[in-house]
Amino acid sequence: QVELVESGGGLVQAGGSLRLSCVASGRTFDLYDMGWFRQAPGKEREFVASITWSGRTTYYADSVKGRFTISRDVAKHTLYLQMNSLKTEDTAVYYCAHRLAGTREYDYWGQGTQVTVSS
Repeated sequence: QVELVESGGGLVQAGGSLRLSCVASGRTFDLYDMGWFRQAPGKEREFVASITWSGRTTYYADSVKGRFTISRDVAKHTLYLQMNSLKTEDTAVYYCAHRLAGTREYDYWGQGTQVTVSS
């Protein structure tokens, strides 16, 4: 069992920045990849970014490339998402997710943190 708790969401003006964090607890000794997803009102959940267990490889959705940076502190079991140059269309609930290294499906999800970008 893995528990994920996000924090760092809030209200920010367009062009501003926010940093999300996600702390993992429980069965954290396995090698695991991490990802960020988001869901805007009336839309399906979408992939934002992911990072491998080693932190060496990252992936981003085209919509956030060059603006968002995913990182992790393996020792602290903490995942981050630095969001710069925020746009109103980035408004969503952001979720962190866990999957065992080498697998395809994310098996644990956080409760989400709201990010609202005003114009």
